[in-house]
Amino acid sequence: MVAGGGTAGHIEPALAVADAIRRLDPTARVTALGTRRGLEVDLVPERGYDLRLIPPVPLPRKPGVELAKTPGRLVSSVAATRKVLADVDADVVIGFGGYVSVPAYLAARMHLRGRRRVPIVIHEANASAGIANKVGARFADRILAAVEGSGLDATVVGMPVRGALTELDRPALRAKARHYFGLDEHAPTLLVFGGSQGAQRLNAAVSGAAEALGKAGIGVLHAYGPKNSIDPVAVDGAPPYRAVSYLKRMDLAYAAADLVMCRSGAMTVAEVSATGLPAIYVPLPHGNGEQRLNARPVVEAGGGLLVEDSEVDAEYVEREVIALLQDSERLQKMSAAAAGTGHRDAAAVVAEAALELARDHRANTGGASRRSARRR
Repeated sequence: MVAGGGTAGHIEPALAVADAIRRLDPTARVTALGTRRGLEVDLVPERGYDLRLIPPVPLPRKPGVELAKTPGRLVSSVAATRKVLADVDADVVIGFGGYVSVPAYLAARMHLRGRRRVPIVIHEANASAGIANKVGARFADRILAAVEGSGLDATVVGMPVRGALTELDRPALRAKARHYFGLDEHAPTLLVFGGSQGAQRLNAAVSGAAEALGKAGIGVLHAYGPKNSIDPVAVDGAPPYRAVSYLKRMDLAYAAADLVMCRSGAMTVAEVSATGLPAIYVPLPHGNGEQRLNARPVVEAGGGLLVEDSEVDAEYVEREVIALLQDSERLQKMSAAAAGTGHRDAAAVVAEAALELARDHRANTGGASRRSARRR
């Protein structure tokens, strides 16, 4: 069972590992755990995996009525998760953080088959571990992390990225990708996105510079987020500025681009660098600074630029982004540097760790015979 619901940053590594499990052991069954509030409701079924939903347990940051309800909600969610574990006869839980992981970790610790509990593998994506994985790490069997310094006693394996991206041949797919999005086949092209929900700062800055980008002969593919909207100025005869609410074909989006401008969530940094794309990373200005830490290894290697949120506006795009897109030699050097960072086999490493624990669990609890008896 993989537990990583809520945002794409938790779901995508979970699905990347699920894919790797299927490649390594085609007989393995993978179930994803989530809630109705997360993107997993759409993303998991689209990727062909069984999705089981449990009650959400949001953790309010301020004292009040909602915080007082948290213990009761957690008890209910853990009970629902234990039922899922029993229904699917789970041999291992792999957690990726987020609210759905806490019930998964607690349920696995409590759910016994014979005298053995369900083993737990944790993967921490961020440079600074979240509360869910800090809780789970107290009794996990294996703790893995994307980068050093997460705050957990973990083995660093990199970020699990789906094979479609780690093996992406951008030059070979470029013509198809640009045709798919209706982009100019030859123009330097900027890809803009701010995570699954979009980013208002990036939206305003890039759409505000649409006229300058068009006059400079630059095409744009801009995912502005399902709850946002933009109205870029069209320039006659210029390469298209394609604005969409959400990008389902990220592989083609990456193949179409020469440069990315984005936030620096852990999953975003891993995917962009895995495809060898140079990037301008704009960390979220709030939180504990983990987005800056996520991008730092790629930036220090020369594969990207790190820009403060407060510095990003239309003038910045007109001055810096256009100049970079017109410097093909610099883009090539940045691309090579980006491709040299990260761990492309991270999904397989996490999958192998989980499969090892699962096989041991089955061997010591009679899992296979129990399944056979249940079917009879």
